[in-house]
Amino acid sequence: MNAKPDVRLPAVSVIMPVLNEERHLRGAVQAILAQEYAGEMEVVIALGPSTDRTDEIAAELVSETASRANKRVHTVPNPTGRTPAALNAAIKASRHPVVVRVDGHGMLSPNYIATAVRLLEETGAQNVGGIMHAEGENDWEHAVAAAMTSKIGVGNAAFHTGGQAGPAETVYLGVFRREALERQGGYNEEFIRAQDWELNFRIREAGGLIWFSPELRVSYRPRPSVRALAKQYKDYGRWRHVVARYHEGSINLRYLAPPTAVCAIAAGIVAGAALTPWALVIPGGYLAAIVLGSVPAGKGLPLKARLQIPVALATMHMSWGWGFLTSPKSLARKVIASRRPAVLEPH
Repeated sequence: MNAKPDVRLPAVSVIMPVLNEERHLRGAVQAILAQEYAGEMEVVIALGPSTDRTDEIAAELVSETASRANKRVHTVPNPTGRTPAALNAAIKASRHPVVVRVDGHGMLSPNYIATAVRLLEETGAQNVGGIMHAEGENDWEHAVAAAMTSKIGVGNAAFHTGGQAGPAETVYLGVFRREALERQGGYNEEFIRAQDWELNFRIREAGGLIWFSPELRVSYRPRPSVRALAKQYKDYGRWRHVVARYHEGSINLRYLAPPTAVCAIAAGIVAGAALTPWALVIPGGYLAAIVLGSVPAGKGLPLKARLQIPVALATMHMSWGWGFLTSPKSLARKVIASRRPAVLEPH
């Protein structure tokens, strides 16, 4: 028999956008239901048009938890399949003052929600978040996870590599005060990617605090192939450029490194082929750098995984940079046409 929720703790809504997540959905929801949190909690899954067993698994989870009054799971439709629309639909369908975002392939650490609620109270932040802890299940995914948690892979992004607790530009996923989400009108649904960064920028512009803490940890499953990883990072770069157009002054040197590297390497290859072999020092230097950088990143991994880390690093860097450079201005025009999202109404 389940204990009654502790009414002294704020009730929590966990929102989860899912699309083709049959591989991880059950584990992700079970990690939520197993949270060491005594307050009332609900889980809202926003279902995109999946082509696998995601909907069937979600229905099973709803049925299996129907008797757990304090840990209720329910679903809402997201016919567009887009992440920001899913998030807004789930927020609308939820009812509690603290909103926890989780992805269908993310696994919360056991005390994640309890720690986040405590940090919201201690810091006065509007949103708190922590480390995106990439973990693989095969050699390629181990290689990607190593690349995603290394400074040579992602620079000084604290939510990838860790760091001291403190104010941040953005955090991974996030645990929000509902009032902050409603005040901003929710996620801007024009941002197919980078919607977290863009929302956090608006919260900060309005005077709200975004707080990073290494105490918060979410296990993340990397993309399962080179092609999938390339598409992911191309989209990241493409939409990060849209954020830069939409919010002037939001870019920094870390975001300019990948497009600069793409231009320099391309120029080096062309000049090396047409003018002088010395120009090949640039792409050669980059290759040497990622090979050397993969050595500490791959410490403790099997040989097959270590050998694939340079491939993962190059895929991430080049795809992000190419996406940034080729980001069409038409995307920014669509975003600017909806400058103030107003899809959420205050409770």
